[in-house]
Amino acid sequence: MSHRILTGPKLVLATHNKGKVREVAALLAPWGFEVVAAGELGLPEPAETEESFLGNARIKALAAATASGLPALADDSGFSVAALDGAPGVRTADWAETPAGRDYGMAMGKVEKLARHAADRGAWFCCALVLAWPDGHTEGFLGEAHGSWVWPPRGANGFGYDPMFVPKGGAETFGEMTPEAKHAISHRADAFRQLSAACLPPL
Repeated sequence: MSHRILTGPKLVLATHNKGKVREVAALLAPWGFEVVAAGELGLPEPAETEESFLGNARIKALAAATASGLPALADDSGFSVAALDGAPGVRTADWAETPAGRDYGMAMGKVEKLARHAADRGAWFCCALVLAWPDGHTEGFLGEAHGSWVWPPRGANGFGYDPMFVPKGGAETFGEMTPEAKHAISHRADAFRQLSAACLPPL
């Protein structure tokens, strides 16, 4: 199967999440693309109505590409807990919603409260990356990072549920790791490796 190659110089990141902007911009840095976030362009956030990460990423990427007239990259990612049948999953951000904005400390507390008595501490992050072009063409990739959840949360790095997740074979949470260490093994890095092999020009 042939993939469409992304040619620069400008790419829209279809996210308003500053943590995701930082991580994806760092992954894209070697290619020298001029990266601009949807939030900087004042683009609205479309409703995420799909029941899969790839489906929601596709909605966001197509909306940004159509509105900007530029290629767009969207990330839809989430945290899943085995004892909760994969929840919060595609509802990861919803679990953090409050009238004052997203509170991931509260969301992590909800996970702990619901799963504290379960013997299975398994957890994983998923990341769907979708590239979309203004003509409607899309390319999608799904990455995962497996491990376990811990309590209490540890570390101030990363974002979201990072402080309560220890990757398989590791000792530090994503919240304790340096950005470089996390980038090497994260769900986002896994998806990005697939995307770069398929859709980015060789370095």
